[in-house]
Amino acid sequence: MAKYFDVHPQNPQPRILDNVVDLIRSGSLVAYPTDSCFALGCQLGNRDGLARIRSIRRLDDRHHFTLVCQNFAQLGQFVQINNNVFRAIKAATPGSYTFILPATAEVPRQLLHPKKKTVGVRIPDHVVTQALLAELGEPLLSSTLLLPDEEEPMTQGWEIKERLDHQVDAVLDSGDCGTEPTTVVDFSSGAAEIVRRGAGDTSRFE
Repeated sequence: MAKYFDVHPQNPQPRILDNVVDLIRSGSLVAYPTDSCFALGCQLGNRDGLARIRSIRRLDDRHHFTLVCQNFAQLGQFVQINNNVFRAIKAATPGSYTFILPATAEVPRQLLHPKKKTVGVRIPDHVVTQALLAELGEPLLSSTLLLPDEEEPMTQGWEIKERLDHQVDAVLDSGDCGTEPTTVVDFSSGAAEIVRRGAGDTSRFE
């Protein structure tokens, strides 16, 4: 059964965050809130966690996983960014965007798009997510919690606990969560290509 953590949306309790981070570091898969709906997350390099995300969402090997980062300095360790792209992304973060970029050698091979060698990155604008990332000290390997054959992501922590009780190890619920997936912008060619229109305003990239 998944552990359920009820955390304050504006002042997340350090004790709860410590518990969740300990679980992540020990190989657990967690469901956690962001500014654009819930996500599934595990530690970078957790192959079992990655396989479980693929299984829950029925993803193929062309799916772009996302590294959810605390800040731009952390993001820059995992993707290659030229000056123009840097300025465009910097102006839009933190926010409800996922950016697809060429990966650096720091990114495990199994996370990369098999042909493009790219990976998704984002910096969320959400108090609890930011606090969790600060405590973890590294990105969370993540994917939107959108179940197969469903058009809308789940947005209630209790529902996630109920439906995925034996598929995830913990649910972190702050009651304060976005309801729409991120806008996805592909910068792998150097120019912005909008792959998915979501919560983030696309006008700045058009």
